[in-house]
Amino acid sequence: MILSFLRGEYRSYRSLLGKVPALALTAFILAVVSMNLLANKELFHTSWVALDCGFVLSWIPFLLMDCFCKVYGGRDAVRISVLAIAINLLVFIIFKLVSMTPGMWGGYYATGMEEVNAALNSTIGGSSWIVLGSALAMLLSSITNSLVNMSIAALLHNDGFKEFAMRSFVSTALAQFVDNLTFALVVSVPLFGWTFRQALFCSLTAAAFELLMEILFSRFGYKLARNWK
Repeated sequence: MILSFLRGEYRSYRSLLGKVPALALTAFILAVVSMNLLANKELFHTSWVALDCGFVLSWIPFLLMDCFCKVYGGRDAVRISVLAIAINLLVFIIFKLVSMTPGMWGGYYATGMEEVNAALNSTIGGSSWIVLGSALAMLLSSITNSLVNMSIAALLHNDGFKEFAMRSFVSTALAQFVDNLTFALVVSVPLFGWTFRQALFCSLTAAAFELLMEILFSRFGYKLARNWK
């Protein structure tokens, strides 16, 4: 049963990767890896809301995921997300091994302070808890995005921009909230000391920003999907 499933998935991935534009797939994976690295830094922190820098790029994978849903379907959109998660985990392992080498980073030679080198090793090497929390958040949000996107598509009967926008805006709003809240509860609360109120408001604030970016670039995403077809 398992081997049959794996063989089926292997064939599905071979077929899918032969169809998805290389530039779009590269942008998707690069954004996932970069936003997880940026998530190590807080953007700002107040008594009622806090944001990390990862949300600056997190709207890009969701815009592309909506394009994938429209052209290839929800199941294949999730497959692409799983591939990006796997590559992100591989990048983390490589960065972790590099951070354990005895060499010095350029920042050390600029300052002469070993604390700078240790801080860079800690940042580049990252925390396995952050990476695993991010992977869980990305998996849950991609499933949410695809299910909602395809469910709305089943209720609509046209293939124009309004249909694409409706699918994208609703699915992105819900999926981004799931992504942000999962990451905040799993990572930010135990590691950064956020309160539940901060995690909730952060999730809502970041989701609102990412939805705004989705709205601003929705016309571009629609044209992109049409070109793929």
